Amino acid sequence: MKPFWIHSGLALLDVDEHGGLLITDDFLRAYLRRPELELVDESCDAERALHAALLADPRAAIAQAQIDAMLDADVRENWRLFLRLRARLLTATNLQAAYLQLFADAQRDGRIDIPPLFADQFAQIIMHHVLAGCEDGLMLRVAELWFREQRVSIDDARVVLADRDTVEGRVNDQGLGSIGRLLAQGNIRARGVDLDVLDQSNAQQYFGRDELHDFAFEITYGRKSSQLFADLLARWIGHLIGVAVRVTPLASIDDTRWRWHVGLDAQASGLLDKLYRGDGLTPDEHRRILLLLRLDFDKLSEQRHEVAGKPVYLALAMDEEGVLRMKPQNLLFNLPVAQQ
Repeated sequence: MKPFWIHSGLALLDVDEHGGLLITDDFLRAYLRRPELELVDESCDAERALHAALLADPRAAIAQAQIDAMLDADVRENWRLFLRLRARLLTATNLQAAYLQLFADAQRDGRIDIPPLFADQFAQIIMHHVLAGCEDGLMLRVAELWFREQRVSIDDARVVLADRDTVEGRVNDQGLGSIGRLLAQGNIRARGVDLDVLDQSNAQQYFGRDELHDFAFEITYGRKSSQLFADLLARWIGHLIGVAVRVTPLASIDDTRWRWHVGLDAQASGLLDKLYRGDGLTPDEHRRILLLLRLDFDKLSEQRHEVAGKPVYLALAMDEEGVLRMKPQNLLFNLPVAQQ
């Protein structure tokens, strides 16, 4: 078995007999070692005392006065965010339940109450767990959409995705290779070494470079990666809400009885809404739709009765700046799942 994403945090969690990821003291301690909470020379006595207490017992009760005693306002805010995160983790049955509750509350309140990077970390850990033992580097690269933003380039109907941080971190150098030129045509300048495009022929190269995020890949309809993406969507839904579905990439939507759709990101949601209403899309809006998919429930009893047997259409889209920000939580809350 080939290791991957070893820094995701999965190794710090326990697993129960049902596949639930159980929070451990070591997992909580890892947050105390993050730059936001790690002690520095300027740390005050109150911060040092709290840090030491939590390293000894990460589940210890903390009084508000212990936070208020810290001298630096930014430090106090970092600790409040950590304690809010810790409370979510410790009150949930497992990490999967904490993730679901986070976004259930966000739907009610209009925002998530922890930094988005922690939500992305949860998504990565859960996906790492789902894919444990996977030896397909292309599938793992596709799975990075769950927790890393992508830069998009479209050239001659090819849709190529590259890690946004990697591309933008190299934006000032003109040493472009083949994928660099393709990205440049999409108003993205890549720097330094060429970004290799991962596909079935070189998928094994992903291992050993899995945390460098320096592979691009093509997600055009008809390519293997588009089917892998569809398979991952089905596995994500099955793991987190226990509903069996089949997902299939589509070249287009041609359905006069279209009843339900879910955007896999904020951009796709708006564009699908327009299509559903029968409003025309501008050429630029058409171009921003990267992939269309169809989702079908395996069991009609698990689908809301008013749309039972009807497909759910999905879309993945980029924004006007060529950035893809997938929201995997959309699939967990916006599907027409029957009330249990």
